[in-house]
Amino acid sequence: MVTKTGSDRHRLGALTGVAALGLDALASCAYGPESIVLALAVAGAAGIAFTLPVTLLIVALLAVLVVSYRQVIAAYPDGGGAYTVARRNLGARAGLVAAASLVVDYVLNVAVSVAAGVAALTSAVPALLPWTLELCLLALLVVVGVNLRGVLAGGRLFAVPAAVFVTALAACIVAGVVRGQPLHPLPPPSPGAAGASVGMLLILAAFANGCSALTGIEAIANATPSFRADRARRARQAELGLGVTLGALLIGLAVLVQLFDARPTEGRTLLSLLAEGSIGTGAGYLVVQFATVVLLMVAANTSYGGLPVLLAKLARDGALPHVFGLRADRHVYRAGLLVLSVLAAGLLVFSGGQVNVLVPLFAVGVFVGFTLCQLGMVRHWLRHRGRGWRRRGRLVINALGCALSAVAAVVVAVEKFTEGAWLIVLVVPLLVLLFGAVRRAYHRIGAELGVDREPTRPRSADSVVVVPVVALTRLAERTLSAAMSMGDRAVAVHVVFGAEPEELAAAREFQRRWACWRPDVPLVLLESAHRVLGPPIARYVRSLDEEHVVVLVGEVRPERWWERPLFNRRGAVVARYVGRHTDAVVCRLRFPLAGLGEAAPDARERPSVPAGSGRTV
Repeated sequence: MVTKTGSDRHRLGALTGVAALGLDALASCAYGPESIVLALAVAGAAGIAFTLPVTLLIVALLAVLVVSYRQVIAAYPDGGGAYTVARRNLGARAGLVAAASLVVDYVLNVAVSVAAGVAALTSAVPALLPWTLELCLLALLVVVGVNLRGVLAGGRLFAVPAAVFVTALAACIVAGVVRGQPLHPLPPPSPGAAGASVGMLLILAAFANGCSALTGIEAIANATPSFRADRARRARQAELGLGVTLGALLIGLAVLVQLFDARPTEGRTLLSLLAEGSIGTGAGYLVVQFATVVLLMVAANTSYGGLPVLLAKLARDGALPHVFGLRADRHVYRAGLLVLSVLAAGLLVFSGGQVNVLVPLFAVGVFVGFTLCQLGMVRHWLRHRGRGWRRRGRLVINALGCALSAVAAVVVAVEKFTEGAWLIVLVVPLLVLLFGAVRRAYHRIGAELGVDREPTRPRSADSVVVVPVVALTRLAERTLSAAMSMGDRAVAVHVVFGAEPEELAAAREFQRRWACWRPDVPLVLLESAHRVLGPPIARYVRSLDEEHVVVLVGEVRPERWWERPLFNRRGAVVARYVGRHTDAVVCRLRFPLAGLGEAAPDARERPSVPAGSGRTV
């Protein structure tokens, strides 16, 4: 008997994997078939007759992609999907292109799913229509909150609406196919031109529209590390289950469209028409509609399961800041999750929560990733010709998937270019440039730090610690005490503003008090004609001959938050300026205010400082 370890307790199984990572693909049943019908309906009944052939073509592409991604999972169980495959087999630049396309698609999936769910809700309850954007942001907030508790929590919570949706849809399909005709006449279709002929361009347009049903099938391969032990086997099971379920539902809905001669109807979704024709308008119909609303609103969970893992892979490869590769408890990549949420919220605000603004951007980038992934797998099999690789047809399957994905990418981009796809064509290269810039920055930083090279042996060197002192206080005493324990010698510097009589008198008084204090630290007065602290201290630091110079800035940490405005920020200003304009090591010591009130640890008598210890520079 295999027991779950503490690490595996928050990971996915095969069923929860489908629920956590496959909601995007399952939710496409609500808009994928409708997109096909919208394109074919311009040719009337003759066009609707091609619904099933076009759907079968899309399902065939789905089958090829599912088989291929099962091979990706087996070959690359560390996740990353198209990015990992393209990077390891086609080079770093191809990997970044695949990653950029997937990032765009994941972000769009969140925005489209949430907006579509809210649109379905406002269609059922028109009174909520003025609150569309607010409802979108609220739904997004709920999904974020669930995923912050871990991907397994999301999978378990969303498994219920996914199961209800699939079961209700399957019941509608079976009832409609057995009956062979609608339960009662469907509402009349919207008036429109039906004089177009069925040609190749119309078929390609329907195919491009229907390809939106294939987004999300790569998420399981991207998030393989989120599965429990024997993760590759569980992820392959989840991928197969998702593909079979989605393919069966798409074919079943296409059969119903042709049996019922369903056409686009103003104010009604195609799925609602098919449900009405199959089971009427009773309780079953309401279950289908409610399940559709809920599933569309939570389909964004696919992106929350896949994109943070992909961003973590990019971070480990140096193409994103390393914070994206850090996992919190419950195996949550919080940085990636929060960035995804912010970008999706920005898209929702930009579009006002309107689905028709977002959908033209959808499903373009993902086919670029599909193509690069399949091409990378072809290269993989050519390099690793294991036993039975020809017999199993792995190379043929991936080559076919590459060709079909490339055709789909071109068709979708051309068909949707003027509707917003141009933006994706622009954003993907910009993301690739961003990834490349981050990678070059890490390479430069690594070279400066000597990463992967053995450093020279540590050695002692002459050092001086420079302490800016504004006034003789306990803060000055504690900072100087720390400085005396850090270097070979410590120097205190005090900035004198201007040459006015009262300012010169203040400087002389400061020297006198310093001599009476006898801190065993020489004092240097620095003149500043422009009443600034940073430049004179930086000039003095640059004039020192010691090999190592440390500038130690003492600051007070207030006990209460409202006391912070009572303290000036001159210490931070000095530290920032000196750090930018010198090679010195700048340290900021923040002493708690309560601790400064305690007696000094060493109050013994100290020897006098020689006369003239305060000199002016």
